[in-house]
Amino acid sequence: MGTIVWVVVLVLLVAGVFYLVSQSNARKARELDDAKAEARRWVERLGGQVMSLTGSNAAATQAMADASERFTAAGSQMEQARTIPQAKLVTETAMEGLHYVRAARQAMDMDPGPALPESAAQKQAGAVSEDRQVSVEGHQYAASPQSGSGTPYYYPGGMVAGRPVPRGWYSEPWWKPALVAGAWGVGTFLLMDAMFSGMHGVGDYGMGDMGMGDAGMGDMGSVADAGDAGGFDFGDMGGFDF
Repeated sequence: MGTIVWVVVLVLLVAGVFYLVSQSNARKARELDDAKAEARRWVERLGGQVMSLTGSNAAATQAMADASERFTAAGSQMEQARTIPQAKLVTETAMEGLHYVRAARQAMDMDPGPALPESAAQKQAGAVSEDRQVSVEGHQYAASPQSGSGTPYYYPGGMVAGRPVPRGWYSEPWWKPALVAGAWGVGTFLLMDAMFSGMHGVGDYGMGDMGMGDAGMGDMGSVADAGDAGGFDFGDMGGFDF
């Protein structure tokens, strides 16, 4: 009789474990489906803007080109998304593209639409708050909160190779080599210090905080590391009915 009781208890325990595991797997599958659906929604929204909007000046054209690049990247990421973090990365890429679209609309004096959420990295980097021109190693650079003939390159702000780059318009995309290589050169540290030191609304760019002793080292982080970039808060943002 005792053996039968133990067998029944063992069967019940196995059934309970199986039920809990199946429920956990089902919950994870639902969460992944939700994350992918959310990502797909933002990708489609970005695609609609990329297909329907054409830049009417150099700044807007460049911003839309960057938005189109993010749309292509998000589509590729969407095809490969198998986990929730991967699906969230798709959403972040699409959202970055929408920031470029919004900048393009502003460059053409159009209604930019509702404000977009900012990631933790964007908030940390801040924004260019004044026109500034600097000369570094014999080369002229400019930054501005507004687009113009001298500042046609937009960056939505965020962490690049472990360093904050403020949101704003620039004379050239000097941050792109760090996006590819994952590390900054010494000359760029000098540029960032000259460009942003003392500017209201941006992160602390003092030379002591720029890690000059580590310049050129590989262990500087990567913009592709979504875990370090911070997440977006995708609450009820309303529609992008432009």
